[in-house]
Amino acid sequence: MKYKNVKEGVFLSRPNRFVAHVLIDGKEEVVHVKNTGRCRELLVPGVKIFLEEGDNSKRKTKYDLIAVYKGDVLYNIDSQAPNKVFGEYINTAFEQVKVIKPECGYKNSRFDFYVEYEDKKAFIEVKGVTLEEDNVMLFPDAPTERGVKHLKELCECVKEGYEAYAVFIIQADAGVYFTPNTERDRAFSDALKKACEEGVNIKAFRCDVKKDKLEINEEMEVRVK
Repeated sequence: MKYKNVKEGVFLSRPNRFVAHVLIDGKEEVVHVKNTGRCRELLVPGVKIFLEEGDNSKRKTKYDLIAVYKGDVLYNIDSQAPNKVFGEYINTAFEQVKVIKPECGYKNSRFDFYVEYEDKKAFIEVKGVTLEEDNVMLFPDAPTERGVKHLKELCECVKEGYEAYAVFIIQADAGVYFTPNTERDRAFSDALKKACEEGVNIKAFRCDVKKDKLEINEEMEVRVK
Protein backbone atom coordinates (compact mmCIF):
# COMPACT_ATOMS: atom_id res chain seq x y z
CA MET A 1 0.00 0.00 0.00
CA LYS A 2 1.10 3.55 -0.72
CA TYR A 3 0.55 6.98 0.80
CA LYS A 4 0.24 10.29 -1.00
CA ASN A 5 1.48 13.78 -0.12
CA VAL A 6 3.83 12.63 2.65
CA LYS A 7 5.53 15.26 4.79
CA GLU A 8 8.36 14.99 7.31
CA GLY A 9 7.93 16.38 10.81
CA VAL A 10 9.01 16.21 14.44
CA PHE A 11 6.82 14.81 17.21
CA LEU A 12 6.18 17.11 20.18
CA SER A 13 3.38 15.71 22.35
CA ARG A 14 0.17 13.67 22.41
CA PRO A 15 -2.54 15.19 24.63
CA ASN A 16 -4.94 12.31 23.92
CA ARG A 17 -5.27 9.13 21.86
CA PHE A 18 -6.54 10.88 18.76
CA VAL A 19 -4.32 13.92 18.19
CA ALA A 20 -0.70 14.95 18.46
CA HIS A 21 1.23 18.21 18.35
CA VAL A 22 4.04 18.17 15.79
CA LEU A 23 6.41 20.48 13.96
CA ILE A 24 6.07 20.65 10.17
CA ASP A 25 8.37 23.07 8.33
CA GLY A 26 9.02 24.81 11.64
CA LYS A 27 5.33 25.38 12.35
CA GLU A 28 3.42 23.64 15.15
CA GLU A 29 0.41 21.69 13.90
CA VAL A 30 -2.30 19.56 15.52
CA VAL A 31 -2.57 16.28 13.60
CA HIS A 32 -4.65 13.11 13.68
CA VAL A 33 -2.99 9.98 15.11
CA LYS A 34 -4.02 6.91 13.09
CA ASN A 35 -3.40 4.57 16.01
CA THR A 36 -5.32 4.79 19.29
CA GLY A 37 -2.90 2.39 21.04
CA ARG A 38 -0.37 3.51 23.62
CA CYS A 39 2.69 3.78 21.33
CA ARG A 40 4.60 5.32 24.23
CA GLU A 41 7.81 3.58 23.18
CA LEU A 42 7.54 5.20 19.75
CA LEU A 43 5.99 8.63 20.23
CA VAL A 44 8.83 10.28 22.14
CA PRO A 45 9.28 14.07 21.96
CA GLY A 46 11.81 15.02 19.31
CA VAL A 47 11.62 11.91 17.10
CA LYS A 48 11.29 12.19 13.33
CA ILE A 49 7.87 11.33 11.97
CA PHE A 50 6.04 11.19 8.65
CA LEU A 51 2.55 12.44 7.96
CA GLU A 52 0.09 12.15 5.11
CA GLU A 53 -1.62 15.35 4.06
CA GLY A 54 -5.35 14.84 3.59
CA ASP A 55 -7.39 16.23 0.71
CA ASN A 56 -10.58 16.90 2.69
CA SER A 57 -10.81 20.61 3.41
CA LYS A 58 -13.65 20.05 5.92
CA ARG A 59 -11.47 18.05 8.31
CA LYS A 60 -10.35 19.65 11.56
CA THR A 61 -6.86 18.20 11.15
CA LYS A 62 -4.92 18.54 7.92
CA TYR A 63 -2.45 15.67 8.50
CA ASP A 64 -2.46 12.02 9.61
CA LEU A 65 0.54 10.70 11.55
CA ILE A 66 1.51 7.47 9.80
CA ALA A 67 5.12 6.58 10.66
CA VAL A 68 7.82 7.24 13.25
CA TYR A 69 11.47 6.38 13.70
CA LYS A 70 12.62 4.31 16.68
CA GLY A 71 16.37 4.56 16.42
CA ASP A 72 17.23 3.66 12.84
CA VAL A 73 14.05 1.63 12.27
CA LEU A 74 10.95 3.18 10.73
CA TYR A 75 7.64 1.98 12.22
CA ASN A 76 4.29 2.38 10.50
CA ILE A 77 1.64 3.25 13.13
CA ASP A 78 -1.41 3.47 10.89
CA SER A 79 -3.94 1.12 12.54
CA GLN A 80 -5.80 0.73 9.23
CA ALA A 81 -2.66 -0.39 7.39
CA PRO A 82 -2.43 -4.05 8.56
CA ASN A 83 -5.76 -4.99 6.97
CA LYS A 84 -4.91 -3.17 3.77
CA VAL A 85 -1.45 -4.65 3.42
CA PHE A 86 -2.63 -8.19 4.22
CA GLY A 87 -5.50 -7.78 1.77
CA GLU A 88 -2.89 -7.11 -0.92
CA TYR A 89 -0.93 -10.16 0.22
CA ILE A 90 -3.72 -12.75 0.36
CA ASN A 91 -3.07 -14.10 -3.12
CA THR A 92 0.54 -14.72 -2.10
CA ALA A 93 -0.33 -16.27 1.26
CA PHE A 94 -2.88 -18.70 -0.22
CA GLU A 95 -2.94 -20.68 -3.45
CA GLN A 96 -5.84 -20.81 -5.89
CA VAL A 97 -7.81 -18.07 -4.15
CA LYS A 98 -11.41 -18.06 -5.36
CA VAL A 99 -13.21 -15.71 -2.94
CA ILE A 100 -12.04 -12.82 -0.75
CA LYS A 101 -14.57 -11.06 1.47
CA PRO A 102 -13.35 -8.32 3.83
CA GLU A 103 -15.27 -7.59 7.04
CA CYS A 104 -17.21 -10.84 6.82
CA GLY A 105 -19.80 -11.83 9.41
CA TYR A 106 -20.00 -15.27 11.00
CA LYS A 107 -22.78 -15.96 13.51
CA ASN A 108 -22.39 -13.13 16.05
CA SER A 109 -18.86 -12.32 14.92
CA ARG A 110 -17.22 -10.21 12.27
CA PHE A 111 -13.76 -11.11 11.00
CA ASP A 112 -11.37 -9.08 8.89
CA PHE A 113 -11.41 -11.56 5.99
CA TYR A 114 -13.20 -14.64 4.70
CA VAL A 115 -11.23 -16.52 2.05
CA GLU A 116 -11.99 -19.52 -0.11
CA TYR A 117 -8.92 -21.16 -1.63
CA GLU A 118 -8.32 -24.57 -3.15
CA ASP A 119 -11.11 -26.61 -1.48
CA LYS A 120 -10.90 -24.74 1.84
CA LYS A 121 -12.77 -21.95 3.59
CA ALA A 122 -11.05 -19.73 6.13
CA PHE A 123 -11.79 -16.85 8.51
CA ILE A 124 -8.92 -14.47 9.24
CA GLU A 125 -8.44 -11.88 11.96
CA VAL A 126 -5.59 -9.37 11.50
CA LYS A 127 -3.74 -7.47 14.23
CA GLY A 128 -1.09 -4.77 13.85
CA VAL A 129 2.08 -5.00 15.95
CA THR A 130 4.25 -1.98 16.81
CA LEU A 131 5.72 -2.94 20.19
CA GLU A 132 9.31 -4.19 20.30
CA GLU A 133 11.29 -5.12 23.40
CA ASP A 134 14.76 -6.71 23.33
CA ASN A 135 14.38 -7.53 19.64
CA VAL A 136 11.08 -9.35 20.24
CA MET A 137 7.78 -8.21 18.73
CA LEU A 138 4.86 -8.23 21.17
CA PHE A 139 1.07 -7.89 21.08
CA PRO A 140 -0.86 -6.27 22.64
CA ASP A 141 0.67 -3.15 24.17
CA ALA A 142 -2.35 -2.85 26.51
CA PRO A 143 -5.09 -5.29 27.63
CA THR A 144 -7.57 -6.08 24.85
CA GLU A 145 -10.86 -7.80 25.66
CA ARG A 146 -11.77 -7.50 21.99
CA GLY A 147 -8.64 -9.44 21.01
CA VAL A 148 -9.49 -12.25 23.44
CA LYS A 149 -13.04 -12.37 22.05
CA HIS A 150 -11.72 -12.70 18.49
CA LEU A 151 -9.50 -15.65 19.45
CA LYS A 152 -12.38 -17.47 21.14
CA GLU A 153 -14.53 -16.90 18.06
CA LEU A 154 -11.81 -18.26 15.76
CA CYS A 155 -11.80 -21.42 17.88
CA GLU A 156 -15.54 -21.74 17.23
CA CYS A 157 -14.88 -21.51 13.49
CA VAL A 158 -12.45 -24.43 13.71
CA LYS A 159 -15.05 -26.51 15.55
CA GLU A 160 -17.49 -25.80 12.70
CA GLY A 161 -15.02 -27.14 10.11
CA TYR A 162 -13.49 -23.88 8.85
CA GLU A 163 -9.84 -22.96 8.81
CA ALA A 164 -9.03 -20.03 11.09
CA TYR A 165 -6.07 -17.63 11.17
CA ALA A 166 -4.85 -15.03 13.62
CA VAL A 167 -2.44 -12.91 11.58
CA PHE A 168 -0.05 -10.44 13.21
CA ILE A 169 1.37 -7.77 10.92
CA ILE A 170 4.72 -6.47 12.20
CA GLN A 171 4.61 -2.84 11.10
CA ALA A 172 8.39 -2.59 10.88
CA ASP A 173 11.42 -4.49 9.63
CA ALA A 174 12.33 -5.39 13.21
CA GLY A 175 12.39 -8.21 15.71
CA VAL A 176 13.63 -11.80 15.65
CA TYR A 177 10.31 -13.44 16.53
CA PHE A 178 6.76 -12.66 17.63
CA THR A 179 5.17 -13.70 20.92
CA PRO A 180 2.11 -12.63 22.92
CA ASN A 181 2.69 -9.98 25.56
CA THR A 182 2.06 -12.04 28.70
CA GLU A 183 3.29 -9.31 31.02
CA ARG A 184 0.73 -6.75 29.85
CA ASP A 185 -2.19 -9.05 29.00
CA ARG A 186 -2.11 -12.56 30.45
CA ALA A 187 -5.67 -13.22 29.30
CA PHE A 188 -4.76 -12.61 25.65
CA SER A 189 -1.61 -14.71 25.95
CA ASP A 190 -3.57 -17.60 27.42
CA ALA A 191 -6.26 -17.25 24.75
CA LEU A 192 -3.65 -17.32 21.97
CA LYS A 193 -2.07 -20.45 23.39
CA LYS A 194 -5.48 -22.14 23.64
CA ALA A 195 -6.36 -21.07 20.09
CA CYS A 196 -3.12 -22.59 18.83
CA GLU A 197 -3.89 -25.85 20.66
CA GLU A 198 -7.39 -25.94 19.17
CA GLY A 199 -6.20 -25.57 15.57
CA VAL A 200 -6.15 -21.84 14.88
CA ASN A 201 -3.20 -20.95 12.65
CA ILE A 202 -1.03 -18.23 14.21
CA LYS A 203 1.01 -16.27 11.66
CA ALA A 204 3.25 -13.20 11.82
CA PHE A 205 4.63 -11.20 8.90
CA ARG A 206 7.44 -8.64 8.94
CA CYS A 207 6.96 -5.56 6.76
CA ASP A 208 9.16 -3.35 4.65
CA VAL A 209 8.36 0.21 5.73
CA LYS A 210 9.09 3.36 3.77
CA LYS A 211 7.83 6.85 4.50
CA ASP A 212 5.21 6.50 1.74
CA LYS A 213 4.86 2.73 1.44
CA LEU A 214 4.14 -0.45 3.41
CA GLU A 215 4.31 -4.01 2.14
CA ILE A 216 4.75 -7.48 3.63
CA ASN A 217 8.31 -8.67 3.37
CA GLU A 218 8.52 -12.15 4.94
CA GLU A 219 6.96 -14.47 7.48
CA MET A 220 8.31 -14.22 11.03
CA GLU A 221 8.76 -16.97 13.60
CA VAL A 222 5.94 -17.22 16.15
CA ARG A 223 6.50 -18.41 19.70
CA VAL A 224 3.37 -19.08 21.71
CA LYS A 225 4.41 -19.69 25.31
